[in-house]
Amino acid sequence: MAEADRPSPEALLAEANRERRGRLKVFLGAAPGVGKTYAMLEAARDQRLDGVDVVAGIVETHGRRDTQALLDGLEVVPRRPVEYRDLTFREMDLDAILKRRPKLALVDELAHTNVPGSRHLKRHQDVEEILAAGIDVYSTLNIQHLESLNDVVERIAGIRVRETVPDGVLQTADEIELIDLPPQTLIKRLAEGKVYVPDQARRAIDHFFSAGTLTALREMALRAAAERVDAQMVNYMRAHAIPGPWPTRERILACVGDGGAVMRLVRTAKRTADRRQAPWMAVHVETWRHAGLPEEAKNRISDALRLAGQLGAETRVIQGESVVAELLDFARARNVSQIIAGRPRGGRLPFLRRRNVTAELLARADSFDVTVVGGEDEGEAKPPPAAVRRKRLDWNGYAVAAVATVAASACGYGLSLFLDLPNISLIYLMAVLLVAIRHGLGPSIAVSVASFMSYNFFFTDPLFTFDIADTRNILTVVFFLITAFITSNLAARVRAQVEATRLSARRTANLYDFSSRIAAAADQDDVLWAVVHHVASTLRGRSLVLLPEDGRLAVRAGFPPEDRLDDKARAAADWAWANAQPAGRGSATLPTSDWLFLPLKTGRGPVGVLGVQIEAAGRLLSPEESRLLDTLADQAALAIERTNLVADIEHARLATETERLRSALLSSLSHDLRTPLVSILGAASSLVSYEGTLKPADRLELAQTIQEEAERLNRFVQNLLDMTRLGSGQLRPRTDWVDLRDIVASAIERAKKLLRRRTVKVEIDPAVPLLRLDPMLMEQVVFNLLDNACKYSPPGTPVTVWAVARGDRVIVEVCDQGPGIAPEDRERIFDMFYRVEEGDSRTAGTGLGLAICRGIVEAHGGRISAQPGLNGAGTCIVMRLPTAPPPEVVE
Repeated sequence: MAEADRPSPEALLAEANRERRGRLKVFLGAAPGVGKTYAMLEAARDQRLDGVDVVAGIVETHGRRDTQALLDGLEVVPRRPVEYRDLTFREMDLDAILKRRPKLALVDELAHTNVPGSRHLKRHQDVEEILAAGIDVYSTLNIQHLESLNDVVERIAGIRVRETVPDGVLQTADEIELIDLPPQTLIKRLAEGKVYVPDQARRAIDHFFSAGTLTALREMALRAAAERVDAQMVNYMRAHAIPGPWPTRERILACVGDGGAVMRLVRTAKRTADRRQAPWMAVHVETWRHAGLPEEAKNRISDALRLAGQLGAETRVIQGESVVAELLDFARARNVSQIIAGRPRGGRLPFLRRRNVTAELLARADSFDVTVVGGEDEGEAKPPPAAVRRKRLDWNGYAVAAVATVAASACGYGLSLFLDLPNISLIYLMAVLLVAIRHGLGPSIAVSVASFMSYNFFFTDPLFTFDIADTRNILTVVFFLITAFITSNLAARVRAQVEATRLSARRTANLYDFSSRIAAAADQDDVLWAVVHHVASTLRGRSLVLLPEDGRLAVRAGFPPEDRLDDKARAAADWAWANAQPAGRGSATLPTSDWLFLPLKTGRGPVGVLGVQIEAAGRLLSPEESRLLDTLADQAALAIERTNLVADIEHARLATETERLRSALLSSLSHDLRTPLVSILGAASSLVSYEGTLKPADRLELAQTIQEEAERLNRFVQNLLDMTRLGSGQLRPRTDWVDLRDIVASAIERAKKLLRRRTVKVEIDPAVPLLRLDPMLMEQVVFNLLDNACKYSPPGTPVTVWAVARGDRVIVEVCDQGPGIAPEDRERIFDMFYRVEEGDSRTAGTGLGLAICRGIVEAHGGRISAQPGLNGAGTCIVMRLPTAPPPEVVE
């Protein structure tokens, strides 16, 4: 069954996917004011009368009373306020629409750009999410908002349209309704204030609403709608296996072969497509014979496909067995209306030539118009036939053929002296097979003819003559020759197919190797080096990658290492970057450059430029190399985009973390550090203001308050300094052999004022050995843990400090009787500025104490964690400190 006789899997899959989605209908207009929103509301009201659940997600009436009247009576989803730059904007509430889940949602102005802070950047992305939820959508769009027409509209109207949508959005629409008005009618509506408000009308007429501009936009809208309808028809034909073609629209197919008129054929196809304003394609079918073509023929095919691509054709290379069958299947699948083929050069013996492609096309293409282009390409240098034959002649192969014939004859004659073998001819067939597999069709035919002569000479009566006495032997010899020809042809064909398979395998292995390299690359420099090295080695030349830096392209990687380009190459690279099109050698732009530059494009736009220079002077890339280079460029662009996204995510994470730390630090400075300062200022002002009236006891109490709050302030500042030293790596323990009991006792003495009205229980196992610690830093850790326990436990509850030796670790715990810490917060409390949320009862502090404890403990090679207290009451901060062999006591 031919490909065109069965449904296309891609088309069937697309139809299946559409069944699970909502349907999108776009009301397409050539310009603002033609009545798109009005037509959308009329259609919505008709649906509502038919019982369809309709809601207006967002509809822009622009103050038009007629439009507002149609909106009245429809359910409208309230808009969502979005704050941006101290202003409040009201955007479509996507979540409300998804929660409401109507059958049909109205979403006006498909090309709208959402206010920053919205879920999606563009409104068409909101529509995509609504469709994915199974909700039908009606929307509106002006033709000037299509991305592919953006530059065309700018040239025609002189206005750069900032809000655009990808062409794929319109292509995925299930239905398009064209809303059209004559230019003069639209200009009249504008003058009457029915399009824009009056103070904008004059400027709009001068810059956009002229008769010529509106006519051009109207034609583009009609063409876009026709192309979308045509694409829907082709998809329908492919999904339902309709052979076609349906001549609803002209499509031209140029059959590119190795004939002498191939360039003329391409230009003729271009002129034909231009006259009919039809799309056209240039297709070459690559069969098993391609590997055996001479270099001149391969170059003609490459040049023709390259020329077709430069002239705007879609170029394709199809692998297949039959040229005509593949061409017809492709033509039916693409609904082609006309096929243009070339007439091959005639030979001296026409009756010996096989039936050519053009003749077979004329015989089988009943549903297509076939145009035959004759003549030769002007200026083509045609080598003389003798030179061509000498160039194609494989002397080594023919020598092997002669040797194989002699060896087969000797072997057969030797065996015939001792054995009566009736099938000696099989020895010659073996020689034919071996030569065909090794050297191809020409030498195999030569060995077939030589074997025929040798078999007749040595093994048919009368022997050692070319005469044949028995008429039965005549048939034997003739059939032997026919069998040898068929065998040699089949073997040569298998050999060519093996070579083609080997070439395809090398290409696949090349792409796989490249994908593996760039996937394993960790950063952008590794990716760029992998790209330039692989491209240079694959194409046997030089390679560069240029990326934008400070507003201009800069060479970021090269193989061999290169960081300079001449003026021609620089101009080609800049043009390829600015226009997202190939430039340089072998392209239509700046072809005098020695370099070919390809833009590295992704869905987000261009990310850089890939440059290639072929070592062989004057050689251009073949179609196979061009396709391979395009694939490598696409993969390289995705790899570079991946590294850019990783860098963007890392920068965003660092920025977010920096902002969080800054906010936390400012919060601590403004609240927690201010509290002791207020107490100090209050006590000091009381001493100054009431110096003569204060009793000694009151004066002492105020002085103690100043001292306590100053010490508290000093602790906060010390924590900040310690955290800064930890973060910069400057806090390094000065270890010595110390007794843990001394450290705990010193910390309790230092925290005596904090531990008033509390009981501190110290339980240290006598087996705890001396530890190699920094006594001052470890005292700070115990002090911070005691301070933390006092802050987060009720007054009067005990605080327990106990330690025990277990293996090569000493376990130290500081426990309180507070409310405890939730499991999800037990790790986060060691982060800087983090404190467990406690509503209005938030305890004063910077949130640095435990972070400093972790830094100091880990600097000693230990670990610290938070665990629930005994019987689940309170919290225990557990430290695991490493032990070491005790010091030697010198007596």
